[in-house]
Amino acid sequence: MKQMRLYRMAHARSGDKGDGSNVGLIAYDERGYEIISREVTVERVKAHFGGLVKGHVDRYEVPNLRALNFILHDSLGGGGSASLITDAQGKTHGMAMLLMEIDVPDDYEPPGVGTGGAGSAEYPGPSR
Repeated sequence: MKQMRLYRMAHARSGDKGDGSNVGLIAYDERGYEIISREVTVERVKAHFGGLVKGHVDRYEVPNLRALNFILHDSLGGGGSASLITDAQGKTHGMAMLLMEIDVPDDYEPPGVGTGGAGSAEYPGPSR
């Protein structure tokens, strides 16, 4: 086994509702989804966010999208209009989640995300 940060194998979206934030974690490939489904538990998420999440964490699986959705209860200091914390809307909680390190099998290499972007052989960019 080796350690890998989630941003190598997934992307995230986050937001808020009242005093809770919502983080969606979407794997880049099927094997990555199997790994994060096993490794990214509510206990690990709560520990990763430390004292920021004062309430409990809920986890919902969305396998047809290769996604997990987490609700971080009592994580925004009262919510956007009631809090003095920097990110009272939870927008950065997705990026914070992607910094979590998990165990992955030694032979797992995530797909080359972004390799088909501008300047690559698959997409040479606009004609000049």
